[in-house]
Amino acid sequence: MTTDAAIERFLAAAGISDGTRRGYAADLDEFARWFGPERPLEEVDVRVLADWVAQLGRARPLGKLAPATIARKLVAVRSLLRYALGPEHVPDAKLAPRLPRRLPDAPKQDEVEAIVDSVAVEGPLGLRNAALVELVYSAGLRASEAVGLDLGDVDFEQEHVHVRRGKGGKDRVVPLGEEAGALVARYLRDARPRLARGAQNALFLSARGRRLDTSTLRRLVPHPHRLRHAFATHLLEGGADLRTIQELLGHSSLSTTQMYSHVDAKRLRRVYDHAHPRS
Repeated sequence: MTTDAAIERFLAAAGISDGTRRGYAADLDEFARWFGPERPLEEVDVRVLADWVAQLGRARPLGKLAPATIARKLVAVRSLLRYALGPEHVPDAKLAPRLPRRLPDAPKQDEVEAIVDSVAVEGPLGLRNAALVELVYSAGLRASEAVGLDLGDVDFEQEHVHVRRGKGGKDRVVPLGEEAGALVARYLRDARPRLARGAQNALFLSARGRRLDTSTLRRLVPHPHRLRHAFATHLLEGGADLRTIQELLGHSSLSTTQMYSHVDAKRLRRVYDHAHPRS
């Protein structure tokens, strides 16, 4: 199978979000032009990937690529190989440059409250916006997960939110906070009927009655992922353990959640200082 044909089939496959597909398309197109679009994909081995990473690491007109960018491009090629040829054809050598440790930029509690309170609860759109922002923070949702919610995904009786098709195609259930539940219920009662057009099943609707896209949330909160970081950080500070946070965030691996371990360490130190007689 040629590299171009394999890329085309891979990008058309189900289970890939639109954002991931767009990112993979650009990275894989760059790889194909470097490797040769008509060359068989089976010829990609650890040596080819090492050469690719070396090429990416060389200085360009605008400077060297960041390690995170190189790692992302390598992930795209590995994903292509895994889909087209199977896991046994994916070189497992560590080729990407070492990434510097980046701690999540989580806003403090008062900053989160300021963000939520800054959303005016006026009219159907204002009420929708307030419910959306509050739910993102209360449930630790990714932007795409929030706008992807359907009416049936919020269970007021059981007080939980069913997040479908999260990152990696995984579903999860997260608690529905009291304030978020009250705002969403108010939005459904007083605002959504005025926005609805036809049989749209989306929870959050645009002014034209269509499902929202993430750009609406980003206009309200320029970096909505910080609310997700705040969700995890504030739970840890309140006593939740990393394994619970992993489940609530929908991380497939605990190692991903462990970037919050610095918060857990600070909490443990406070507990130690308060409780140990020789602290």
